[in-house]
Amino acid sequence: MTTLPLSTRPASLAGDDPWWKGAVVYQIYPRSFADGNGDGIGDLRGIIDRIDHLVRLGIDVVWLSPVYASPQDDNGYDISDYFAVHPAFGTLDDLDELIAVLHHHGIRLVMDLVVNHTSDEHAWFQESRSSLDNPKRDWYIWRDPRDGGAPNNWG
Repeated sequence: MTTLPLSTRPASLAGDDPWWKGAVVYQIYPRSFADGNGDGIGDLRGIIDRIDHLVRLGIDVVWLSPVYASPQDDNGYDISDYFAVHPAFGTLDDLDELIAVLHHHGIRLVMDLVVNHTSDEHAWFQESRSSLDNPKRDWYIWRDPRDGGAPNNWG
């Protein structure tokens, strides 16, 4: 079996074009990619442990699905804390290590960052709904329900 050097810059990132025009992007859904601590749930350690595999694939970018703190009602897209990693995926130190190892191998990281909504467990949401005159009240769109029913169809 032939192996590639693990610290070369991918050829597709050379030249004058913006890096993303020729990049090979590999999306990772952490929960199912690789379990690094044996608890049955994929995590950041599992990704770190398989960086050599990603390097051999010749990818330029890892697109990482959300690993932020979340109640996981929407597979991590319902973020409850933008400054924390969900405990099932690891720690901020694990995320820092992942970034460092990827960069060592010339691989960029694109984080799937959801900024158009939060979890209903996020502190901003909780504060926004706490009163009609809260300073964060207009951070979310609030509507009265029609005909006494639910305010939306998400029931």
